[in-house]
Amino acid sequence: MHQHASSPPSDAAPAADLTDANRVVVFEAIARRMCVDAVYNRMMMRLSPHILYTRHDDLFVDAVTVSRDGQPPRELKIGTFKLSGLRDMVVTEVPFVPQRIFDPSDARYRDVTLFAV
Repeated sequence: MHQHASSPPSDAAPAADLTDANRVVVFEAIARRMCVDAVYNRMMMRLSPHILYTRHDDLFVDAVTVSRDGQPPRELKIGTFKLSGLRDMVVTEVPFVPQRIFDPSDARYRDVTLFAV
């Protein structure tokens, strides 16, 4: 009986698994209005997620950056993050208030919103 060679184990979860795990974190964070901590582009980020949606079959979260490597941002704005690009994502116990700069009725969210504040 011949066995197929398997690929070496990897420290990184497959992108699909990571995206599924992150989706659960974002749903909880939005529902509870709690910030999330995650690594994005090798920087520790604290985000307040406002909406989870799809674009070209990928999941995205629009969120306010609360801090980047422990420092507050220069300006308050909504950033777009590809869910599969966020690593080590966890819900914190830090609450957030939805920002007025977020407009869930924006045309880019039409028919693609999965969950929003």
